[in-house]
Amino acid sequence: MNITSCTTVVFSPTGTTRNIARAVAEATGYAIHHVDVTYSEAASLECGRNELLIVAAPVYGGQVAPIALRRMQQLQGDGTPAVVIVLYGNRAYEGALTQLADFIASRGFVIVAAGAFVGEHSYSSARYPIAAGRPDDADRAMAREWGIAIRRKLDAETEPVAVDVTGVQEPQSSPLSKQRFAEFIVSLQQGKVAPLPVAPTSAPDMCTHCGRCVEVCPVGAIAAGDELNTDATLCIKCCACVKGCPAGARSFPTPFAPVLSQCFGERKPPVTIV
Repeated sequence: MNITSCTTVVFSPTGTTRNIARAVAEATGYAIHHVDVTYSEAASLECGRNELLIVAAPVYGGQVAPIALRRMQQLQGDGTPAVVIVLYGNRAYEGALTQLADFIASRGFVIVAAGAFVGEHSYSSARYPIAAGRPDDADRAMAREWGIAIRRKLDAETEPVAVDVTGVQEPQSSPLSKQRFAEFIVSLQQGKVAPLPVAPTSAPDMCTHCGRCVEVCPVGAIAAGDELNTDATLCIKCCACVKGCPAGARSFPTPFAPVLSQCFGERKPPVTIV
C-alpha cells in the first residue's frame, strides 16, 4: 500500500494512552499528525486510503471511556487502514478493544491491527500502587516493535486486510484474584463497604490554587478560583487532577484502590494482533 502519512487520534487525561499511541506511530516511520481529543471534540476529520489512522483510548470499568467515543464522532474513513489501541489499568479490558474496533470500523475504516496495553490505573497512588509507572520502557519497546510490524504489513499489501480483533487473547488474572474482587463487588452492592466518593476532593490547607487541576481536567469539572470543589455531575473519575496536582492536595479515596492493588499486582503484558 502507498501509505504516505499517519494520524493519531487520542483521548488521554493522564498521558499514558498518548504515550503508547505515539510510540507506535513513530515506529511506523510515516509522517505523523497528532489529534488530541482529551479536551475537545475532534473537528471533522476525513482520512483517505493513503493514510493510516491510529486511535487510542483508555478503558474505564471494562468499556472505552464514553466521552472518548463522543469526541471521535467526526472521524470518517474511505476504506482507510486503522489501528485501534486500548489502555487499561491491569485488571481487565473486557470488551473494550472490540468496542473500539467496531466503533472505528463503522466510520469507514478497516482495522488492520489492534492492541491492549497496560497503564498506571487512575486510582493508583503511592499507598495503593496499581500498575504504577506503566507504560514503562518494556511496554514502549513492545509498542515500537508492533509499529514496525504494522508498517511491514502495510508495505506488503495492496489493500488493507482486516484482522479479527476477537482473536486477541486477554491476559488473565489468577482465579483467587478474581474471586476476591468479585467478593468485594458483592459487599459493595450489599452496602457493606463505605459509599463510593463521587469526585476527587482537595485539602484546603494544602491547595495553593495554582489552577493546574483546572487545566488538566478533560471535562471542565473544576472551575478557576474554586479549585477546592469538583462538579460530580461532570467528573469522569480519570484522576488527572489528582496525579497532576503539584502540591499533592487532591485525592480520590475510593475503596476500589486497595482492592485493585491487592488483587491485580501481577504484571500483565501488552497483547496485539497484526
